[in-house]
Amino acid sequence: MRFPLNLLTVALLGVSGTVVAADFGVSRANTDKVNTAGFQCRQCQLTPGLAGEATVNAGYNDSDDIHSGNAFGDDHDGIVASVDAALGYRTENGYRSQLRAHNLGQDNGFVSLKSGRPGKYQMTLDYRSLTRYENGNVGTGLWHNQGMLQPDDTLRYLDLELERQQAGIGFRYDFGQLAQIGDLSSYVRYDREEKQGHRSASLMTPRPVNFALPVDESNDKLRAGLQLSGDNWFTELAYQGSQYKNDINNLSLPYASDIYSAAPDNQAHQLTLNGQYRLSNTVISGRAIAGRMIQDEGLIQMTGNPLQSWDGQVDTLDANLAVSTLVNSRLRLGGQLDYRKRDNDSTVAEFVQLEFNPVSGAIRQNPLLDSERQALKLNASYRLAPGYRLQTGYDFKQLDRSYGEREETRDHNLWAKLGMQLFTPLKLDLKASFGERDGSRYEAAELTSSETQSLLRKYHLADRRRTAMELGLQYTPLSWMTLDLNSHYAFDDYQETVIGLTESRDYGYDLNLTMQLSKQLSVYGFVGQQWIASKQSGDQSATWYGDIDDSFINLGAGIAYSGLLDDRLTLGADYQFADSEGETCIGSAQYDDYYSFNHSVELYGRYHLNDAMALKVSYRYERYFDTDGSDVGIDAVTGLTTLGVLNHNYNAHQLMFSFSYLLP
Repeated sequence: MRFPLNLLTVALLGVSGTVVAADFGVSRANTDKVNTAGFQCRQCQLTPGLAGEATVNAGYNDSDDIHSGNAFGDDHDGIVASVDAALGYRTENGYRSQLRAHNLGQDNGFVSLKSGRPGKYQMTLDYRSLTRYENGNVGTGLWHNQGMLQPDDTLRYLDLELERQQAGIGFRYDFGQLAQIGDLSSYVRYDREEKQGHRSASLMTPRPVNFALPVDESNDKLRAGLQLSGDNWFTELAYQGSQYKNDINNLSLPYASDIYSAAPDNQAHQLTLNGQYRLSNTVISGRAIAGRMIQDEGLIQMTGNPLQSWDGQVDTLDANLAVSTLVNSRLRLGGQLDYRKRDNDSTVAEFVQLEFNPVSGAIRQNPLLDSERQALKLNASYRLAPGYRLQTGYDFKQLDRSYGEREETRDHNLWAKLGMQLFTPLKLDLKASFGERDGSRYEAAELTSSETQSLLRKYHLADRRRTAMELGLQYTPLSWMTLDLNSHYAFDDYQETVIGLTESRDYGYDLNLTMQLSKQLSVYGFVGQQWIASKQSGDQSATWYGDIDDSFINLGAGIAYSGLLDDRLTLGADYQFADSEGETCIGSAQYDDYYSFNHSVELYGRYHLNDAMALKVSYRYERYFDTDGSDVGIDAVTGLTTLGVLNHNYNAHQLMFSFSYLLP
């Protein structure tokens, strides 16, 4: 439904003072002939007290694979319960509190509390639980006990999953006007994350062995800043720091010490100054960031290592300047400069080198790898005619690396985009771009490997030409129907590569349809597909050529009807299907593929018992299957010990009852 300008003006004037203050043109609309006596925003009446909705969920999961917990939010097989909430509390003197929760009580859920007075101060408390399930009942011949990996002839079973517990507290205070300079505000926030569980890992003992690596780590983050703003400017000075701690030390075997190095404790600090200034039709913004990363943990002692601990330090500097100006009613110009530098100031020492053939005992220092990046972006936007706008731009990036196979790479990208409002219900966007990467002479890096093939080109360093196109379409033929289509195509040609990735194609589309067939009935559907085809060549006594083809599809549909039993009952259904395939062919040899698919269905009904209470019943089903040709049994290959075949093949069900109470 489309409203006349005068009615929109009244609505905006009644609910938003910031729109008028920002002067978006609404305040200049003619309201002289509008009778506002009959207009009232009922939802804008904010009465003191407690309001919102609270929901209690209780249900049952039926699944024999913990991987279903990624979809259901909890891997427990049996009864599950949780709480949802969206509550608000306000007083007559302006104090406000807001509580939000989702799936609180399950392995994947959160709760957030905000409280304070708008324009004065606000405190925030957050808690979130995130769990990623990979495999359950994985058999391993090595089990962890206080830093020792104990071999056992009898397999022990555990779950490969990572559970993260996140908690944070933040406070914001607005000082108000500061000596006629501007409005001053401040904020500080502390977050802590603890991660525990197991992930797959491997080591040589001296034979290759896959095992379940224990995870017990934490990360503390602190952010604080001051913000000062005026009528047409804004500036901020901020600090951000983090400290990582790993409670799992180096792992040992009963007959060999420190055979697996733990991720070292480290810390990072950043100081940021950014701002923005608006001068008539021009907006200028900039940012400067100085950072330092520190790592000084002890090193595993071995022959040829002269250091007891690693005195690691990396200093970073980032700077950005952007300008955008409206030349006239048709033309807008913009530009952006970026600079990034990474200086490695870590310890330099002389290490005994073990060369592939033979062991020479040569002495060499460890190199300090530095990098420097400069980037430039220029763009212009021109309105050709009402409903037609042409945008074009040029992007440039230069990256310098020390001690690399290629010390300098330069990326150029030229693009153009045409937006067309062909007629009222149809909008079309077309974009095309061409990019090229070149640089300094490519050489095999002796520091990386003295055996590097001189013809080998790493794809992120090699010369490349990229051609890309995008199409976007928004079609609204009727007031109750909307159709969106987005498609893309990109071709990468590594024209100078003899060994390595030689070309790659990436293309696909996304289609979305929504229909409000009646006041009670709504329907939606979507489908998206993507294909990635790559070609590469190698050299092992004879040159070989390989093709890698990956394809993905994601589609779904849903329906909701709310017109049953005097509009008290709403019924709905949602369905989603996802499929991915990966095929690898080297010459005439076809390798085992990776393949996975997923069906998920949800059926639900919500019944309003009265104006304050509602009952919802939902049923969810997931069918999941995947297979990876690279997985092998625990002792299927002589001399190789794995965690087994980690594929999934299951049906999972969830039945959930929810009771909601709406506070006035």
